[in-house]
Amino acid sequence: MNILQINASARRNGANSTQLANTIVARLQAVNPGATLTLRDLAATPHPVLDEAGLGALFSPADQRTLEQAARVALDDALIAEIQAHDTIVLGVPMYNFGISVQLKSWLDAIARAGVTFRYTETGPEGLLKGKKVYVALARGGKYRDTPNDSQVPYLKMILGFLGLTDVHFIYAEGLSMGADALTHGFAQAEADLNAALA
Repeated sequence: MNILQINASARRNGANSTQLANTIVARLQAVNPGATLTLRDLAATPHPVLDEAGLGALFSPADQRTLEQAARVALDDALIAEIQAHDTIVLGVPMYNFGISVQLKSWLDAIARAGVTFRYTETGPEGLLKGKKVYVALARGGKYRDTPNDSQVPYLKMILGFLGLTDVHFIYAEGLSMGADALTHGFAQAEADLNAALA
């Protein structure tokens, strides 16, 4: 097992989503003693957002890119090669204003590339990141599971599935800002979700 852990909090330290992602990785390593781990902390090493310059670099033919454009595309290339090389992905996902963090969005924008991680066919799009297992560590201050206010899970199911990542397990730690008892219960629920995912 080759594990890629993506910490997508804006905080380097103390993030509940990172704590939950660490727990998932520790459990995976416990049942797979030979597992390797690659850790990418998007707070410590932010990936650039997809702006006009980034689009210009990506849509320029490789042999016509400036040095700056080639360097920008190389940043995305590194993330794509990284996810291609791993069979198990653990995403630490905080909820910010009902959505995902800009750190995670920038990572997703980087790894979604036509002809590389997905392609369009006569019958529709096909994801090319197949055969991988994904664990999504969701940390929320309130409780949103299975409600209309949860925009994260539908979006992540869609974008990950579009890339071919269809074996996805969502691990929920909710109510973490609703008092000590709710905090304890939230992480207990996450543990139950993880047990079910590993069963």
